Amino acid sequence: MLVVFIALEISSISTYILAGFRKHTGKGPEAAIKYFLLGSFATGFLLYGVALIFGATGSTQINQIAALIPQAKSSALVLAAFALMMVGVLFKVSAAPFHVWTPDVYEGAPSPVVALMSTAPKAAAFALLIRLLYGSFPMLQPMWTPLLWIVAVLSMTVGNLAALRQDNVKRMLAYSSIAHAGYLLAAFAGLGYTGIAAASFYIAAYAAMNFGIFAIVSVVSGYEEKLPLAAGYRGLLYRAPLLGSLMLFFLTSLIGIPFTAGFFGKFYSFSTALQGGAVWLGLIGLLNSGLAAAYYLRLAVTIAQPPLASAPQAPAPRIGVAVGAALAFSAFATLILGIAPGRILSAAQAGSASLARPPVSAAQPAPAVPQNVQWIR
Repeated sequence: MLVVFIALEISSISTYILAGFRKHTGKGPEAAIKYFLLGSFATGFLLYGVALIFGATGSTQINQIAALIPQAKSSALVLAAFALMMVGVLFKVSAAPFHVWTPDVYEGAPSPVVALMSTAPKAAAFALLIRLLYGSFPMLQPMWTPLLWIVAVLSMTVGNLAALRQDNVKRMLAYSSIAHAGYLLAAFAGLGYTGIAAASFYIAAYAAMNFGIFAIVSVVSGYEEKLPLAAGYRGLLYRAPLLGSLMLFFLTSLIGIPFTAGFFGKFYSFSTALQGGAVWLGLIGLLNSGLAAAYYLRLAVTIAQPPLASAPQAPAPRIGVAVGAALAFSAFATLILGIAPGRILSAAQAGSASLARPPVSAAQPAPAVPQNVQWIR
């Protein structure tokens, strides 16, 4: 867990700096400061939780903790450690009610940074959540399953309702990411380790389509974000047919239309929740998917509308080599995950099976340490 903490901090410090990269604007430093202050606060929760679980079990090894928890003298200390670590991780994945930083940071940070921030660090945080729940605290599943049930419903509902009111494209996508965190957390209500496979597949699908849509936002708005509102995307399908078509494709995937990655991501997540007995969670997820379609389709209609004759015509955006390669990869991944998801899902199931192995016994002796590294201990 100490290595996990160091890795998260390296990732977080990098994103704090990148969020304020446009320091000549007011929103850039504001986004960086908000992200830094709230992120540091959440990191404190995580580190204090690690300290408490070490005090309760005497170990920071993820698999050994699961074997040592039944021998802990204080169950209250274990529960407090679990609660503190969950606060830190749920902040990293921008799940409600720990989502307040997301819209401001997404709006103030450069779009390429948001594309990175909303995919790689979030996927790493979800991977950490999987390791904590199934690696360190599997015996607490009767407790954390309803907890994640509530967080998933809050994230889906709050994210979609707030996104309906947004005219700024990046803020709309920020609230959309909160809602998608809820869709992903719904998979954890599934039976056993099937939730891991569903969540892992959803992470891959969301990363592909979200990276693509933010790449288009980067090209259309430019580095200075001259077209922040949805109205600036009117007629994009006529000005730049390729970008407009790809934008419509990624929006279709975010809605969850069949033959896209978003469809199978939601399908596996909600079906896993239903198999686990969380029928109401699955129904709430389906209702929220319909609610999300409203603001996605609103932006899609704006893109497909012909430009106003009275409005000055914006020049057609130019696609560079790097952005073109990123868009091609994102579109290809979104399409493949939508029409042939079997290979990725099989890999996710194989990964979940590795976590199903019995935890290391507390009585099992530690592996021998070579003589040349004894001094490290």
